[in-house]
Amino acid sequence: MTQSEHSSLYVGRFAPSPSGDLHFGSLVTALGSYLQARACHGKWLMRIDDIDPPREISGAASRILKSLEHYGFCWDGDVLYQSQRHEAYRAILNQLKQQQKSYCCACTRQRIQQLGGFYDGHCQHLHLSEHHAAIRLKQHHPVYGFHDKLQGYITVPAAMAKEDFIIHRKDSLFAYNLVVVIDDNYQGITEIVRGADLIEPTVRQLSLYQHLNFKTPDYVHLPLVLNKEGTKLSKQNHAQPIPLGDPRPLLIDALSFLNQPIITGWQDLTTDQLLQQAIVGWNINVVPPKNITNR
Repeated sequence: MTQSEHSSLYVGRFAPSPSGDLHFGSLVTALGSYLQARACHGKWLMRIDDIDPPREISGAASRILKSLEHYGFCWDGDVLYQSQRHEAYRAILNQLKQQQKSYCCACTRQRIQQLGGFYDGHCQHLHLSEHHAAIRLKQHHPVYGFHDKLQGYITVPAAMAKEDFIIHRKDSLFAYNLVVVIDDNYQGITEIVRGADLIEPTVRQLSLYQHLNFKTPDYVHLPLVLNKEGTKLSKQNHAQPIPLGDPRPLLIDALSFLNQPIITGWQDLTTDQLLQQAIVGWNINVVPPKNITNR
């Protein structure tokens, strides 16, 4: 295989956090990313984003993987756990420090809220130590917008684009925006299909790609599943875990949510056959871009 052939391969991923069990909204995202990868004849990788231990629920990671397997999802290669990648994250933090692209910050959330929500670079020249301080990226590559294959061109406020954002938290945990970029680059992800709740951080992640001289992936942000109150289904608001009974009816519901073609006679198909037909009929261009209330 030549380098050009290798670089043209599609690589997608699903990266749930173990803060709770898989719910219908998570299933929709998993299905959309899976069908997009398989329809593009590419790889679909699995990563567990277990970078925030205080928010993790014991056993959730294994239950998530068990649920995905039960619903017929087959991923390529081994599961990557962020909790086993600290050395790689620390190496990038050290690199940015040596290149004078980061600095320590002791500002509180309250102070930043009083500024209007965006940080003003207050600590950049104070040369603070890392003890009880966050680490911020010096913003040399602000990204004011990006093209989303489903949502179109998305812009953000200039203050957000120019903000020196946190890449290592005050509580000594690695920031999501840092680790997701490092791992997506490490895994060779060419397109990220995920929920629309992660649209806003995308400009920060794209900025980090530029700071680190990484190749940027494409983005597709799928609509969120909302409850009757108009709130996103999530583990935090106690969305019900998907059942481990017959997976086919819920897969059909997820396909319907994504506005995909009706699979006639699905009751007579196995789960694998259903997913294979869904791959053949997959059309990302008809997925509704707006969030939808789950009836």
